[in-house]
Amino acid sequence: MRSERFGLLALLVVTTVWGTTFPAMKLLSEHLDALQIIWLRFALALLVLAPLWVGMRPKERLWGCALGLLLFLAFWLQIEGLARTSSNRNAFVTGLNVLVVPLIAMVALGRRYGWRLWAACAMAFAGMVLMFHENGPWNLGDSLTLASTVFYAVYILALEECSRRTVAHPLRATRMAAAQATVMCACATALLLARDGSMDWLPSLGKLQTSSWLALVYLGFVASVVVVTLQAWGQQRVDAMRSAIVFGLEPVFAALTAWVLLGERLGWSGLGGAALIVAALVFSQMGPPQRITAPPAA
Repeated sequence: MRSERFGLLALLVVTTVWGTTFPAMKLLSEHLDALQIIWLRFALALLVLAPLWVGMRPKERLWGCALGLLLFLAFWLQIEGLARTSSNRNAFVTGLNVLVVPLIAMVALGRRYGWRLWAACAMAFAGMVLMFHENGPWNLGDSLTLASTVFYAVYILALEECSRRTVAHPLRATRMAAAQATVMCACATALLLARDGSMDWLPSLGKLQTSSWLALVYLGFVASVVVVTLQAWGQQRVDAMRSAIVFGLEPVFAALTAWVLLGERLGWSGLGGAALIVAALVFSQMGPPQRITAPPAA
């Protein structure tokens, strides 16, 4: 029980940082495209994480690389979707993870969940509808964001499955983060070269303002090194369903950041929605914790 609470605390830190990355991403998107931002973000992260390849166990390398590929697809599709739809719609569709995770778990993995967790998911979904209700036609940006949500849901479930299969010999979250960052940077490099034929945009980085460099440093070190490591560590202690509900708090933290840094305000509907999402997290923790156990031997 104590281990799960520490895991929840770690995932709350992860979600808080995610919520604060929106101003940084918005600032950088004025000068760089999605692939360039991903490349720079994880190239910086590798300055810290690359030495951890020394002594990396085969399973850490295997799981880390597989998770890195899923994470890259989720990141790339979300940023491309954000460029084609409103930030409200992007945040809402991303938040659908709270429903997509259990649905995929039921269909693909045969999981079953109690009524309390389903009720918490419904509360979180209702909160997101209140926060991000928009009457507009579905567009390409929404479709790309939904695809991102599916890949991220698979990523969450894969992290849980990794913990279940290695419960006897837990994998180091830091070394797995190093493998993930390497794959993220490699995928971004390959697509940039395929698209542009070179990396001749790199010298233009010298023209970035100090605020843009600070945003890059924040994204590269705090939002990548710390967050990717903490998420892997936290999900070793918290099941995927509860993790998805915690991640549903991301738009709440994003709204708070926009209020503090950008002066944006939420109306009564938005405030009610944020309260529902917080209530969903509290309600989901009132039942007995679900233990992560090793799969049965074949």
